[in-house]
Amino acid sequence: MRVHLVWDWNGTLFDDIDAVVAASNAAFAELGLGPLTVEQYRETYRVPVIDFYEHRMGRSLAREEWEQMDACFHGHYTALRDGCRLTVGAEGLLAAWLLGAGERTQSLLSMYGHDELVPLIRSLGLQRHFLRVDGRDGTGGVSGKAEYLVRHLQALAAEQVSPARTVLIGDALDDARAAAHAGAHAVLFTGGSHSRRELERFGVPVADTLAEAVAYAEELVAAG
Repeated sequence: MRVHLVWDWNGTLFDDIDAVVAASNAAFAELGLGPLTVEQYRETYRVPVIDFYEHRMGRSLAREEWEQMDACFHGHYTALRDGCRLTVGAEGLLAAWLLGAGERTQSLLSMYGHDELVPLIRSLGLQRHFLRVDGRDGTGGVSGKAEYLVRHLQALAAEQVSPARTVLIGDALDDARAAAHAGAHAVLFTGGSHSRRELERFGVPVADTLAEAVAYAEELVAAG
């Protein structure tokens, strides 16, 4: 079976943490809350996102409040997104992985909306690196990435992709939980939504660069 990487997008391949925090702060301001720094965001972020908002509010959100904040976040994020760039070294690593020893493949799985994700990937010229690109399509569970990862890997089975020889590289604890649920490995990257301290709680390798994350991924698969 092939060695396969599943890449996360936001906060992993796509360096958008400043835009995410700015858009979140705009959403919080809708309900009269002050802004968070990137460090404060990383210490308190959680999935599903509504839990993050409710933790910040100190109470449950009414449906109308959640919809208001969600719409505000997405509006501001979309406006800021074009100012974001790929994480340092990302495109070179994507190309190099496919040229490495043995049969290697990779795909992209994100909780960013599928209809926005695919055109963005194509506009950046990255489509050629991936066997498959999947974003959130509204048919999966609302609690996180686990159900999406299972479906993603099932769709790749015909390409000789096995969960046991797959490593998910992402920036959130939810990525590690999804990998464990699907029978895959995980490496977590510190450039996105969580602090290193938070990421280390799960017990999987934690990398400060994408190159380090890929090296950890190779070690995990080699170790079985």
